[in-house]
Amino acid sequence: MVNLKVDFLGKEFKNPVLSASGTFGFGEEYEDIFDISRLGGICSKGLTLNKKEGNEGIRIWETPMGMMNSIGLQNPGVESFISREINIMKKFNTNIIANLGGNTEEEYLKGIELLNTSEVDIIELNISCPNVKEGGMAFGIKSKTAYDIVKKCKKVSKKPLMIKLSPNAENIGEMAKACEEAGGDALSLVNTFSGMAVDIDKRSPVFNNIYAGVSGPAIKPIALKMVHEAAQNVDIPICGVGGISSGRDALEFIMAGASLIQVGTANFMKPDICIDIINEIEVFLIKENIKDIKEIIGIV
Repeated sequence: MVNLKVDFLGKEFKNPVLSASGTFGFGEEYEDIFDISRLGGICSKGLTLNKKEGNEGIRIWETPMGMMNSIGLQNPGVESFISREINIMKKFNTNIIANLGGNTEEEYLKGIELLNTSEVDIIELNISCPNVKEGGMAFGIKSKTAYDIVKKCKKVSKKPLMIKLSPNAENIGEMAKACEEAGGDALSLVNTFSGMAVDIDKRSPVFNNIYAGVSGPAIKPIALKMVHEAAQNVDIPICGVGGISSGRDALEFIMAGASLIQVGTANFMKPDICIDIINEIEVFLIKENIKDIKEIIGIV
C-alpha cells in the first residue's frame, strides 16, 4: 500500500489529481463516465461575478498536440454557482475549488465576498483576466499589478486563496514571489498560453478575438519549467497545470515542486483519463518502493 494523500492549505486531498477549470464543467457531464469521488478535487468552470454568455464564433480549435480555446468565460455567475452548481459538485465527495475571474478589482472583491458564504474549500484566483481600467492588460502580466490585486483579495477572503498564474507574465519567478508576498496562500500554474490560428481558406483568423488560449501536451515542457521556477522562489505550495496527460507527466510536475496537479485538455482526449493518471501514479510508487507521495514532492 502507498499513501497518495496530500495536505494542501489545511485540506486533505485523497490524491494529488484534480480536474482543471474550464475542462470539467461542474462535474455533472462526467458523472456517468467514471466515479468522480475518486478525484482529489474539482476546479469549477471559471466564474465571474455576473453571468457571461462567452464569445461568439468558433470557440475550440484543434492543434497537432493540443487545442486552442476562446470560450470567453461563459458561466452562470457566482450567485447561481452558490445556489445551484455547488450542490452538484458537493455530491461528488471531494474538494471543491472555485475558480474566480474578473475585469475590475470590484468584481473580484464582490465575488470573493459571496464565495466566503459558500462551501467551497479553496478559491483559485484567475489573474489572467484583462484589467479594463488599465487598458485591458491582464492583472497577471506585471508583478506590481498582481501584488495589488492579490493583497486586496486576501484582505477580504475567508477562504484559502490559490493564485492562478499566467504564463505570459513578464517574469514567472518574480510574479510567484509577488503573489506570495501579497498574502497568496498557494499558486497554480500555468494558465493557457496566448496563440493564434488562421483559416487559410477564408483568409482570416479562426477566432473572432484573433488570439486564443493554447493548451495540451505541446505546452507541457514549458509549463513544467515554470512550475519548477516558481517553486524555487516561494515557500507556499504549488498546484501544477499544463499539458498533463499521463501519470508520468503528473509525476514530473510533482517532482518539480507541485503538491497537486490539474488535468485539463486531456479530459477531452479521454474523459476518464484522471483515473488512469491516479492509477499510473500509484503503480509507479509501488514499483519504486515509495511509501508516501510526499517523499517525492519537489525532489528535483
